[in-house]
Amino acid sequence: MFKKFSTMIDGFSRKEGEWSALLILPLTIVVVYEVIMRYIFGAPTIWGFEATTFLYGVHFMLGLAYSDVEDGHVKVDIFTSRMGRRPQAFMVILANLIIFLPVFTCMTVWAWKYAVTSTQLLERNSTSWAPPIWPIKLIMAVAFTFLLLQGLSTVAKAIDSFLSSDKP
Repeated sequence: MFKKFSTMIDGFSRKEGEWSALLILPLTIVVVYEVIMRYIFGAPTIWGFEATTFLYGVHFMLGLAYSDVEDGHVKVDIFTSRMGRRPQAFMVILANLIIFLPVFTCMTVWAWKYAVTSTQLLERNSTSWAPPIWPIKLIMAVAFTFLLLQGLSTVAKAIDSFLSSDKP
């Protein structure tokens, strides 16, 4: 019933995760550059630490939906692993409707409010380098949106699994 929706969202989350994984390359370059400048030349940069923080933060945030589609988030499945397919699907639906969706709906709405305000102000970080941070906040809101959509896909797959499982 929801297969087309969840397949589309899952495919998007996988592609988005694969592309965002490439952020590890500029992150590595900045870290290596900073280490060389600091320890070989004795001249640390004023921007190195913040740049690595921003790159890692974006890398982490954009990896959330990918981790969810690949079932990579930490969970306690000591009870559900012993259940049949239908009860497992019911538990996924219940947990997502009671915990995940309300929390991440709020997180997504608040992240967008935060990002819009930051963008309107063209907010900059209050450091000597003073980079713009509104793009990071926008990416954070987008990442929460991706994770929320992936959560909806997870619920859709669980509903399909629940409905298609043999009756107990």
